[in-house]
Amino acid sequence: MGKLTIANRAMCTGALIAPDLVLTAAHCLYDPYSGRSVRPRKIRFEAGLTGGNAKAARSVIKAVEHPSYRHNHGGANDPSVDIAILKLDSPISGAEIQPFATDARPEKGDALGVISYTHLRRDTPLWQHPCDVLAKKGDVLVMNCEVDFGASGAPVFAVQGGSRPRLVSVISSKAALGDRPVSVGTIIDSALALLLQRAG
Repeated sequence: MGKLTIANRAMCTGALIAPDLVLTAAHCLYDPYSGRSVRPRKIRFEAGLTGGNAKAARSVIKAVEHPSYRHNHGGANDPSVDIAILKLDSPISGAEIQPFATDARPEKGDALGVISYTHLRRDTPLWQHPCDVLAKKGDVLVMNCEVDFGASGAPVFAVQGGSRPRLVSVISSKAALGDRPVSVGTIIDSALALLLQRAG
């Protein structure tokens, strides 16, 4: 996984799902100040960024958002389709940086993990585990993981035993359930095949 820098103005988190493909949130493709879409070349991915040092850095050459996504600048976006794939200008390879496999959709009560960069932790990721699925509706999860600005697009993992975590969702937003901070995630499995096809 790694940090996305958008037009040198904003940040998100993304996860490598193939040597040249990154999964993130669709709203990360828009300038948070103007609401305009950002050209792919203005997005940079730093893989494995820890302590300010990235194991690999790439520019984005193509961005594919969910075809039903409609950006609502200044308002709430539909979390069921807040998902996108970015194609990198060259593949990232090596034993230290391996793409994540995906898994089936999680269910209410499942324990998950989230790894993200935030505006308070720009150069070192934060790993939260376990987080519980509090509710699920369609392709949307509500979890008790606390996330902050910059965590949009962060991978949500199913963690089982000693096996490598498998990607099941991406963070769409932070929210509140009563007085409890929660996170809202987009389940990936129904949209992933379509996005992969469009990303080429």
